[in-house]
Amino acid sequence: MSFFKKIFSSEKKETLDKGLEKSKSSFFSKLNKAVAGKSKVDDDVLDNLEEILVTSDVGVNTTLKVITRIEERVARDKYLGTSELNRILREEIAALLSETKSGEETDYVVPELPKQADGTKTPYVLMVVGVNGVGKTTTIGKLAYQFKKKGLKVVLGAADTFRAAAIDQLQVWADRVEVPMIRQEMGSDPASVAFDALQSGVKQDADVIIIDTAGRLHNKINLMNELTKVKRVMQKVVGDAPHDVLLVLDGSTGQNAFEQAKQFTAATEVTSLAVTKLDGTAKGGVVIGISDQFQIPVKYIGVGEGIEDLQVFNKYEFVDSFFK
Repeated sequence: MSFFKKIFSSEKKETLDKGLEKSKSSFFSKLNKAVAGKSKVDDDVLDNLEEILVTSDVGVNTTLKVITRIEERVARDKYLGTSELNRILREEIAALLSETKSGEETDYVVPELPKQADGTKTPYVLMVVGVNGVGKTTTIGKLAYQFKKKGLKVVLGAADTFRAAAIDQLQVWADRVEVPMIRQEMGSDPASVAFDALQSGVKQDADVIIIDTAGRLHNKINLMNELTKVKRVMQKVVGDAPHDVLLVLDGSTGQNAFEQAKQFTAATEVTSLAVTKLDGTAKGGVVIGISDQFQIPVKYIGVGEGIEDLQVFNKYEFVDSFFK
């Protein structure tokens, strides 16, 4: 199988390897115990492997798919040595993920959008959702940095008006990256902030406008109504906004990230995912499960604290680093 060709630069790959170190070492210490004294992949080894994948937060459904693929391969190849298990895992998980049409990006890109009715440029509007504490604001700051580095003009909108800290935190990132930010007082109407941010962005001829929104899930109906209103008001300025609704999930919560994804996708239309904090946890397998289970592409992963440590998710590089 030719899934694994060099896609990332060595520097980017090194960051990814380092970010997945905890997940990888936890996985392989379990795997080494499971195959100790075994030379052949048999039912025993497969049962153990199933348990290891589930406890590595890959998720039950995805694990069952992987095990079925390996069983078929064992039946086909008759004798498979345990020494080949890493390679087979890499190949079969990459093959499974290659069935989804996403996770193939290698760099930050913004789609070309048709001009507005009055002939002006249409800015790419990205609305970011997610519960508090998942790294939402940090993700926005790092995205703004990456887009600006590409020579794009970025404007931020602080529509998470529920918490003063959220507005201030976003301001810190706006100052750090040196991009303009539109804000109002805490408790202001989030839709009004989004409206101002889009108007300002259009006036400034921005290429990208990123809108931060509140992350309260305890009352789904309120959240749903609020996000629907924010979208409706944005469309008064840019007809087809938002072009992307990015849900930020904390990878260190493992299966809880799955739950949040389910709840948010029920509350609003989500078009892409970012999974953060993978460097501080052994639960990196959750990205494989989320990438397989949700019909929503994982676009970005957070593999470190640094401003460069938000990476575009490339499923082949990810699987290669995880099972290397």
